[in-house]
Amino acid sequence: MATLDTKGRESAYLARVIEQWGRKTLTIDVGTSNRRCRSEADSSDERVAAPAELLREIAAGAREEVKELLRSGAIDAAVGVAGGKGSAVFGEVVSDLPYGFPKLLVSSARPALLAELALHHDIILYPTLIDLFGINAFTERVLDNAGRAIAAMRYVPARERRKKTVAITAFGVTTPAANRCVARLAEAGVDAVVFPANGAGGRKMEQLVSAGEFDAVIDLTTTELADELVGGTASAGPDRLKAASHRMIPQLIAPGAVDMVNFGPPSSVPAEFKGRQFYSHTPFTTLMRTTASENERIGTLTAERLSQAKAPALVLWPAKGVSDYDRDGGIFRNPEADRAWFDAVRQNLPPSIVARELDCHINDPEFADAAASWIVERLTPGGSSRADV
Repeated sequence: MATLDTKGRESAYLARVIEQWGRKTLTIDVGTSNRRCRSEADSSDERVAAPAELLREIAAGAREEVKELLRSGAIDAAVGVAGGKGSAVFGEVVSDLPYGFPKLLVSSARPALLAELALHHDIILYPTLIDLFGINAFTERVLDNAGRAIAAMRYVPARERRKKTVAITAFGVTTPAANRCVARLAEAGVDAVVFPANGAGGRKMEQLVSAGEFDAVIDLTTTELADELVGGTASAGPDRLKAASHRMIPQLIAPGAVDMVNFGPPSSVPAEFKGRQFYSHTPFTTLMRTTASENERIGTLTAERLSQAKAPALVLWPAKGVSDYDRDGGIFRNPEADRAWFDAVRQNLPPSIVARELDCHINDPEFADAAASWIVERLTPGGSSRADV
């Protein structure tokens, strides 16, 4: 896939490399030359908006074409050669391809755009760091590598699942709980897939839950809601904590890492947060402790989204801390701020959903055992269907 009006030579070169390695190619042109936006009109405002509208139309058309090619079995990998606009179009076009379908993007786009694509798709990104202006000694190296790489990739549809599968969210500061949940589920013959609660991970989990890939969710680490409300860098967007309710599958919710909001290096923290409590998790990650008022808002949002659940749902509250940094003697320990989350959840949940308190830390074994046991009971034939059991 390429804008042949600007990347025609690069596209042709890449196709030759792929074919030299024994694969057939089909080129889709997503360029704008000699095309006119169907909705383009005569008013000056609409003429200004037309290029963006045209790109959307091209992406929509190519997206349907690619979906049809997939249905017919004509393609088993996708590669794009693009600058900024072409990269955005590539992201739209491949968005309906299955998770694990090889998607490689060779791009000279700005890093921020590529980072945004990585939030939404499992695209393999190959930033060129040089502009793509024809074929030369440098672009040859890039395209040779990309061609050999994509030629070696082939989509194999997922096998039918033989076991129940549970999605789990985790962060570094809730890893012990996630590990024990995985182990307890395995003992019960249930598979687990763990998603990092870093924005991209939560977003992808919601998408895959919506696609019917999971039988239940242990949403152990809902820290992405803190970033969504407070303005951190790890927000998973407005659809977080919705898919399990829509799919009507069991879900267990915990406040893992809601004691923190994520930013980049210290210099990236907005000035409005000056004077707050921070911790440098790594040179590239700065964590900010949430306040009681923020946790109240996060708890309210959690309850509002969870209230849509029609299948069994349970909130588990660890009274002794929600992250490794939020324990007795820990740098983020603040029981009052934590309690604001739990109080808001209980006040806003419908009576059909129970919020249960456990006198332990989120990373204590008994917390993970309780979470895993509750989910296993609801996945077992004849198991309880009541949330309060």
